[in-house]
Amino acid sequence: MALISSFYIFVLVAHFATPVVCHQAALFVFGDSIFDPGNNNYINTIASFQANYFPYGESFFKYPTGRTSNGRLIPDFIAEYANLPLIPLYFQNGKKHFIHGVNFASAGSGCLAETSRGFAIDLQTQLKYFKNVAKLLKKKVGRRKSKQILSNAIYIFSTANNDMFASLTANSTFPYSDREYLHMIMGNLTSVWKGIYKEGGRKFVMLNLGPLGCLPSVRALNLQIGVTNGSCMEKATNKAKMFNSALPKMLKKLEKQLPGFKYTIFNFFKVFADSIHNPTKYGFKISKTSCCGTGPFRGILSCGGKRQVKEYELCNNVKDYLFFDSTHPSEQAYQKYSELLWNGTPDVVAPYNLKSFFELST
Repeated sequence: MALISSFYIFVLVAHFATPVVCHQAALFVFGDSIFDPGNNNYINTIASFQANYFPYGESFFKYPTGRTSNGRLIPDFIAEYANLPLIPLYFQNGKKHFIHGVNFASAGSGCLAETSRGFAIDLQTQLKYFKNVAKLLKKKVGRRKSKQILSNAIYIFSTANNDMFASLTANSTFPYSDREYLHMIMGNLTSVWKGIYKEGGRKFVMLNLGPLGCLPSVRALNLQIGVTNGSCMEKATNKAKMFNSALPKMLKKLEKQLPGFKYTIFNFFKVFADSIHNPTKYGFKISKTSCCGTGPFRGILSCGGKRQVKEYELCNNVKDYLFFDSTHPSEQAYQKYSELLWNGTPDVVAPYNLKSFFELST
């Protein structure tokens, strides 16, 4: 959730019913501020990578939890639909609840350790924490039961957003070509998936990257560099397209290499682009300006007044807005795409939606 490095994609989707599954399977969560429920409250970081202050959390929890929204995030809704309790964050006390899953996500993090180094929990470290949990599970419920829990569990990821923005905002001395950098990102991501697979994980969910150039923060950045019409930044969106093109190829490769490996991809890009252009279709009035922030499009990440820029404005009715702050969606937006992730059609979530993925035996 850095001033520049935590830019995320947000997808708005049509309304779907959310039936609850009858059985339970654990949910393990990895990634960045799209998914972070407050892990960054427990590490030595700075306010730019945190959301543990007002007005974050005001709509649902009524207090700031560390989630970069006015309320719940995607994993919170998915847990509800799957008839699971709220998935605990890794640093939370009460590890007896880990049988339902754990959330390891960290705002500002990426696939690469270099992304937000020293301020966020990178993906490899999240894998290390997961291995710790796997050991705890074996001690608590035994080898046989823990193997069953881990193999039936869903492993959901939102990552690479910050890696892409790190390359976008780097100076001219950035040492990698786009192809080399993408190869590094995919290599780290693959090693994490393989690490989880080695511990028994079989069902993986990945959110692809949306049109990153269309976030309020990036529109504001575009104005700063002289693009006066407030349009999306094409260069940023093209980086997302590059990642999205490589993602299914890598997952199909893993499916061939690893017996029993299954995956699904949520097409953030498609639905987010549509929601930007047709906000009323998704129940929103405003899709270019955020509810909380300052400057053009309220695109400066100042919400709460605890970061570098202290001044901020807060909208009157958050339900009108796609974005809560300059880089993250409102709870209402998260709910809409959680519904689609849960039981959407193959044009946006494939080869499985999460309802069918939870029901799929391994």
